[in-house]
Amino acid sequence: MVSSLPKVDWMLGDRGYDAVWFREALKDKGIHACIPARKQRKKTVKYNKRRYKRRNRIEIMFGRLKDWQRVATRYGRCPKVFLSAIALAALVIYWL
Repeated sequence: MVSSLPKVDWMLGDRGYDAVWFREALKDKGIHACIPARKQRKKTVKYNKRRYKRRNRIEIMFGRLKDWQRVATRYGRCPKVFLSAIALAALVIYWL
């Protein structure tokens, strides 16, 4: 699954994604990991705290998209129709 990641600069993740093999796989692909260390980890890991705090904007947007029943239950089985419903919902959410 890591091999199918698109070309991005940063990977934002919660503490659940903190694994040595995952960090190394991201580093091999040239992706910076912005993942805080788990509490039981003995060696601390540096991460961009400002960028990590701003990840909630993405989570809030997914929460708002799930308020739209058509998107949450995926009525449209065709990928184009589903992506169109997401685009329409995002446009209305942004407008309001």
